[in-house]
Amino acid sequence: MAEKNQQGNGAPQDINQLLKVRREKLKDLQEAKKDPFVITKFDQTHHSSGVKDAYTAHEEELLAGREKPDVEGLDDAQKKQILNDDYNERRAIMDASPITVSIAGRMMFKRVMGKASFCNIQDLKGTIQVYVARDAVGEEAYADFKKSDIGDIFGVKGFAFRTKTGEISVHAQEMTMLTKSLQILPEKFHGLTDTDTRYRQRYVDLIMNPEVKDTFLKRSQIIKEIRNFLDARDFIEVETPMLVPNAGGAAARPFETHFNALNEDVKLRISLELYLKRLIVGGMERVYEIGRVFRNEGVDTRHNPEFTLMELYQAYTDYEGMMELTESMFRYLAKTVCGTEKISYNGIEIDLGKPFARLTMNDAIKKYAGIDFDTVADDAAAKKLADEHHIEYEERHTKGDIVNLFFEEFCEKELIQPTFIMDHPIEISPLTKKKPSDPSKVERFELFINTWEMCNAYSELNDPIDQRERFAAQDAAFEAGDEEANHTDEDFLNALEIGMPPTGGIGYGIDRLVMLLTDSQAIRDVLLFPTMKSLDK
Repeated sequence: MAEKNQQGNGAPQDINQLLKVRREKLKDLQEAKKDPFVITKFDQTHHSSGVKDAYTAHEEELLAGREKPDVEGLDDAQKKQILNDDYNERRAIMDASPITVSIAGRMMFKRVMGKASFCNIQDLKGTIQVYVARDAVGEEAYADFKKSDIGDIFGVKGFAFRTKTGEISVHAQEMTMLTKSLQILPEKFHGLTDTDTRYRQRYVDLIMNPEVKDTFLKRSQIIKEIRNFLDARDFIEVETPMLVPNAGGAAARPFETHFNALNEDVKLRISLELYLKRLIVGGMERVYEIGRVFRNEGVDTRHNPEFTLMELYQAYTDYEGMMELTESMFRYLAKTVCGTEKISYNGIEIDLGKPFARLTMNDAIKKYAGIDFDTVADDAAAKKLADEHHIEYEERHTKGDIVNLFFEEFCEKELIQPTFIMDHPIEISPLTKKKPSDPSKVERFELFINTWEMCNAYSELNDPIDQRERFAAQDAAFEAGDEEANHTDEDFLNALEIGMPPTGGIGYGIDRLVMLLTDSQAIRDVLLFPTMKSLDK
């Protein structure tokens, strides 16, 4: 394997030789008592963007009212002389009142030019040019700098200035190598583009692709603003168990493990629901949790076996209240994080500023498939319709299951703009209150944007007798082969018998929300370390 040498000549060299050279350079530093790995700290006063902002503000203050010279009509030599004199005058004013800075980061570019050199230092907030002169840093430090490699991490002390080309830079007075890089970064002009390597070596991806870092900084901001939004509505953030005896609250197959100390089999949670509802029973009227959940399922552009879920529960409201909260929160996030309520995903404008559309699941199927399931008599009639429309189903499926299959086949792909799909069949909603006007349906909604399900909400079932019957139906479904069915949870039923007030609840897939707000094409692009098959398998 060959690697382009980033030190200047571009000639291919054997990568093993290049790696050996880096280790030899480290050995030389260690023998000269300059081992970078013994350094424990560096006082960083500014990031790159902070240097630029501070210098710009200082420049505007010191040079206020000073106009650029008029060189109209002059020949090139005269223009050059006048502009050069103006630059020197401006530079003298700024240097008389310098902004002293101390920055640290990874060297991503270096150009050596005899007694003076330039390099680019990359940190959390971006990249800044550094001017390194032998007379400023000292002959020995300059010689060490010339031997350094792309990828080495430096601490730089100096002052900010603007070059003749207008670039705000740092004039180094001290250069300290803080970490010697013993590996070779991808060639700078092509970056790291192989997606498999990007996901496996996210640390390199973050270094080479600044837009990747921006996505994850934005993810952090999204979660921060979710907390701000909910805190303003008096919600309490809580934490509930990840290892559980009964993984309920969603239709998914759990991961299973064994707890040695208690000699008991346990599962990784697939949902946050049942423990949060216990807290509602306990009188904590507004609670939410943002945490990892685990589902033993496949991997695709929108699914990862472990992902971040947020669930919240509010006493004394229903699914209508959850619609209001959801619409308000999505609008708030778009405005605060993206700066606009009209966002773009994959070139399509999505308007989060307009009132979200509302459709019952049955009305959506009538609109996009031309079938009114309210007129379908029973399971057999529903299966006959499925056969006619080439919808695959299992023998155990009921009419409610068939309704959901029709919705998935004909409707989801049509739902680009924000749309609440409401009033699901009872068979697919074991934890939801029935609609008083139609007991075959429940007070539930899913929000769809860009054809994706963004959240799932209920008027929560708080009748323990009804809940026990629903659990029994789920147990029967599991016995019939549904590996994603819920199981009876006796402690949760006991909590409901203590008494849970009318409650609205909702779950949001945080990763999918981040995808939407960052225009990311796959869930792996918003997970720092997505699930990957081991290379040795």
